[in-house]
Amino acid sequence: MAELMKGKRGLVMGVANERSIAWGIASALAAEGAELAFSYQGEAFGKRVEPLAASVGSSLLVDVDVNDDASLEAAFGRLKAEWGSLDFLVHAIAFSDKNELTGRFINTSRDNFKNSLAISCFSFIDVARRASELMPNGGSLITLTYGGSNRVTPNYNVMGVAKAALESATRYLANDLGPQAIRVNAISPGPMKTLAGAAIGGARATFRHTEANAPMRQNATLEAIGGTAVWLCSDYGACTTGEIVHVDGGYHVLGMPQQENL
Repeated sequence: MAELMKGKRGLVMGVANERSIAWGIASALAAEGAELAFSYQGEAFGKRVEPLAASVGSSLLVDVDVNDDASLEAAFGRLKAEWGSLDFLVHAIAFSDKNELTGRFINTSRDNFKNSLAISCFSFIDVARRASELMPNGGSLITLTYGGSNRVTPNYNVMGVAKAALESATRYLANDLGPQAIRVNAISPGPMKTLAGAAIGGARATFRHTEANAPMRQNATLEAIGGTAVWLCSDYGACTTGEIVHVDGGYHVLGMPQQENL
């Protein structure tokens, strides 16, 4: 490795297990020399994250509920006390009631709409504000989105609206934080075989369809997503901000399936 991230420290939020996109990103950053902290929510997830963190030499774990201001204040307070500053943050947090990720979008409930937007979008705005206060020399903020944000994807439903809001927030945050030399970008992979992805109705069929029709005839890998994150967090990403970077085998450029699949 080239140690592109040597001397840089950052927080990775949203690792659920070794198949998580957040873990693919964390592994790539660690391989390039980054020092990592991890957040988790609740004891059960903490037990999953702890051995993964240890495998990349990290012992700084913080329990965070993004819907709880006191929890966030305690977490970022600990980061400030132990590290003093941050160079990057990876936000890989999203949620919706699984029961509303099937069927028709029109049946979205008010409570789930509000909760999905709060966790999947507002949490990035909230942690961006807190993280930026620990970036006196600039830095990089990354979140994760999906193509269902701007094109209808069966069963993605309210998450499509939440991701559309997240992408817009990414652009507004990029504008706000640019004068502080803080870049803000989103990575948009295709469908992945993750715990979060499995919650969406018809996930396996969606995965097979994109793999068969993407220009590269493959879905994204954790390694490709991780490498993209390394670029965005490293000094090579110094002039890239406000972008939605697609890592989906080119699927986002299509207007129709490939001829053989029509």
